[in-house]
Amino acid sequence: MLSTVLAVRAANHIAPKSYQLDFANLPGSELRRAPDGWHAIVPLGGTKHRLWLSELPRSASAFLVHLPLDSNFELRVGAARRLWLALEGRRLGMPPLALPALKQRRLILALRALDGWQEGNSYRQIAQGLFGRHRIAERGWKTDDLRSRTVRLVKLGRRLLRLRCRAFLDKARRKDDSS
Repeated sequence: MLSTVLAVRAANHIAPKSYQLDFANLPGSELRRAPDGWHAIVPLGGTKHRLWLSELPRSASAFLVHLPLDSNFELRVGAARRLWLALEGRRLGMPPLALPALKQRRLILALRALDGWQEGNSYRQIAQGLFGRHRIAERGWKTDDLRSRTVRLVKLGRRLLRLRCRAFLDKARRKDDSS
């Protein structure tokens, strides 16, 4: 199950301040039966919340969110918090998988720098491609701030590549072990 899909179930008792949802009659929501249970897409607070239910509760039930302590716990907590904020009518903040704009830009530059490095370009050529030829000084390249930045971006790109390859190999190894 995706880490941003919340597993929910009907509560046995209603707490003093609990929220009730009628999954079958929510305006704009989608509810689908699948072999593993029910999948709901619930629009609240300007976004769509994805929920999974092993069985469909009776109408307007209070519900609980199941948060397993696994490697995706932090993402699940973020998704659960956004659902709670939507139910409270408060601002949701950033989606759990969203990256801040500066970090996103840095990662994009790192991957572009990695592409240039893998094609055999020099750091100067990579910097010209990333930042424009006009920003690269003719003299003093060895001490230029953009050279240091380019070297760091290539290192970050290589680290991202190694981590992604490692994650891919670990996933393949786990799949082979379970066969």
